[in-house]
Order: sequence, then C-alpha cells, then structure tokens
Amino acid sequence: MIDTSKPIKDVATAYGVGPETLRNRLGKYRETHGGMEADLTVSERDRLKALEREVQELRAETALLKKANAYFAREQR
Repeated sequence: MIDTSKPIKDVATAYGVGPETLRNRLGKYRETHGGMEADLTVSERDRLKALEREVQELRAETALLKKANAYFAREQR
C-alpha cells in the first residue's frame, strides 16, 4: 500500500480489517513519518522541474490546437 501503491480496500480485505480503519492508520503513519514521498536528490528535483515545465508547455499547445481546430471547423461550414 505504501510501497506498492495497492488500493486501501484491497489491502484491508487481505488483512481482514475495515478500509476506514486502515485509512486512518495510514494517515497517522504518514503524519509521523513525513508523508509517503522520499526526499529527492538534486538531479531528480531538476528532472522533475523539467518534466513539469514540459507538461505545462504541452498543455498550452494542446489548448491552442483545440482552439484552432474549433475555429477551422466553424469556418468550413
């Protein structure tokens, strides 16, 4: 669940506990252990920033292409 990204419901069923109980325990664990993400190295942080920048650019391009597509679709009628 923490390391394997399995759904809480599946893990709770496997261990014979309620999903809400497990969710509450998981929340307490994350509070005491600083969340579920490990600290990133400098190179990983740089790579993450670059990927986030690329995603932002691609989303902007997609929005522009959708607008252009809608414009030209209206123009052909």
